[in-house]
Amino acid sequence: MNFFERQAGARRQSRRLVVLFAIAVLATVAAVDLVLMLAFGGLGRGASGGSTLGALFASTLVTLAVIGCASLYRTASLRTGGSAVANQLGAVLVPEDTTDFNLRRLRNVVEEIAIASGVPVPQVYVLEQEQAINAFAAGYAPADAAITVTRGALDKLNRDELQGVIAHEFSHVLNGDMRLNIRLVGLLFGILVLAIIGRKILENARFSRGRNNGALFGVAFGLVVVGYVGLFFGRLIKAGLSRTREHLADASAVQFTRQTRGISGALKKLAGLPEGSRLATADAEEYSHMFFGEGLKLSRMMATHPPLLERIQLLEPAFKPDALTELSARWSMHPPVGLDEDAALGLAPAGEAGTQRPPASATAGLPAERSSVAITPPSVVAQVATPRADDYRQAGAIHQAIPDVLQRAARHQSDVVPMLLGLLHAPPGQVRDAQQYELRARTDHVVAEQALDYADRLADLHPALRLPLASLAFPTLRRRPRPELNQFMDLVFAMVHADGEIDLFEYCLGRLLRAQVTEALDPVSAWVPGRLRLHDATAPAVTLLTVLAQAGHDNPADAPRAFVAGLDRVFPRLSASYTPPNDMLGALDAVLPVLDGLEPMGKELLIEGLVVAVSHDGRVSVAESELLRTVCAALHVPLPPMLAESATA
Repeated sequence: MNFFERQAGARRQSRRLVVLFAIAVLATVAAVDLVLMLAFGGLGRGASGGSTLGALFASTLVTLAVIGCASLYRTASLRTGGSAVANQLGAVLVPEDTTDFNLRRLRNVVEEIAIASGVPVPQVYVLEQEQAINAFAAGYAPADAAITVTRGALDKLNRDELQGVIAHEFSHVLNGDMRLNIRLVGLLFGILVLAIIGRKILENARFSRGRNNGALFGVAFGLVVVGYVGLFFGRLIKAGLSRTREHLADASAVQFTRQTRGISGALKKLAGLPEGSRLATADAEEYSHMFFGEGLKLSRMMATHPPLLERIQLLEPAFKPDALTELSARWSMHPPVGLDEDAALGLAPAGEAGTQRPPASATAGLPAERSSVAITPPSVVAQVATPRADDYRQAGAIHQAIPDVLQRAARHQSDVVPMLLGLLHAPPGQVRDAQQYELRARTDHVVAEQALDYADRLADLHPALRLPLASLAFPTLRRRPRPELNQFMDLVFAMVHADGEIDLFEYCLGRLLRAQVTEALDPVSAWVPGRLRLHDATAPAVTLLTVLAQAGHDNPADAPRAFVAGLDRVFPRLSASYTPPNDMLGALDAVLPVLDGLEPMGKELLIEGLVVAVSHDGRVSVAESELLRTVCAALHVPLPPMLAESATA
């Protein structure tokens, strides 16, 4: 199952969720109507049937309004995305520039998996008071995602195990599970609020005396019963959906890291240590479906996760229950310490624990700037959101190869904006002069000078490092005040449109930065999985194929043939002429938002066509591959850093 199939599956689950909860809500409304009829003697005693029907209609509307408003309120309280969930659970943000040994290891693992996956680096939090081993990912989209781990996970897991847990959570980010998880929180709260109202009425009715006091008690008690019964069935729905997705996330973690010992080792520690994965926070139940392991003790029927032994045996079929007993006995005598295991297993990469990173000669692990690779549409589609072992190795090389001065700028509040603006600068010449003019007209000269200085520092940066550097900078950028982020978006727009001759990659990078900032400012509505059919977006798709064919071929005679080949891949029966747009930037501004709204399987076919268009000459340069990755990212299709394993200089 590839990324697009998983996205389509997540959409089917969302529809299933809506249907199941609609049934649950209707049943709850019917139960409330029945309670009112019983409490007040049929609501029509001594009155006409019309009065009874009117009263039932009114109670139905009121019940629906209460459930709907409560659900909307709870969802709105989480509209800032993953950070809102982390903060409500009491998590602490891990600073981007932390020098703490354990926290630096966590950030490095998260950053490398993000680079390998082709998504923005998420915010990272720690539940400092929780000694159990657990983690969760929350948010509406990758741009506002937050990864949270417990202190117990940091202390007890070695690097392989921590990587397995984080890869598991990244699968939820990539598969579209996070938005569904937040919807679950809101929907369940909407049903629960009926029980809360009933309980409040019971508490206050004790002190009142009146003719209808008995009926009022009956209604209140009925609301409590109906609310908790509805919540019970809602939790059953939540548990069923969550268990299915947890199996998929375990499998994805293995697929990501290409080894089972990491995630299976973490699961063994969950099962073998007395702390397990149970959290002390009172909010654990509400968010139980988000956690890596069960956040609290639940019955098998209500459990949001499959049994631990079942999860382990799916990863290691030969694993026996007796082995878990032996591990538990050993750990009771000598509790595991993750950092000690790292040292014994040689798992701590150079420079991870706050030591000096090696010089940028680590670019030896990157492809030569003038190299090219042979790619095929199926191989690229298979790589989307599915990093391979080579992608992780290259992510480590990329992480090490980014110069220290740029890494510090990406993590420092005062430097992140000038550094990103420097990344958008064209080479010296008229275009750069126009960009500087726009900067000086819209911001103070200090920022413009700093951006120009960073542009010079970035001139020799390997093309494969530009997108990862922007990804590293994003958590720092998104924590700036909203007015500054709005100003940053204006600056980026001005820079990429300073001259129509600007480099296409710089345009796409600028557009990608603006899109990510927009999503961070309003996560709940900024991006949702699309529903547009490919045949309804023919004209925009043709334009994008034209741009990729033109950008991927230096010889003007090759571009039309590449366009026709890409078009045939996407629209086999369509005949269209190769007509490069006069205003390429304007054309992309018009088509990328439309194509971002395609349904998953339509995006898959479009990506195949783009691969054909950009690689029709048989090879793809590093710059062309970065352009393809940037366009894919603008379409919310995360592409890992390596497009093929074999490259020729």
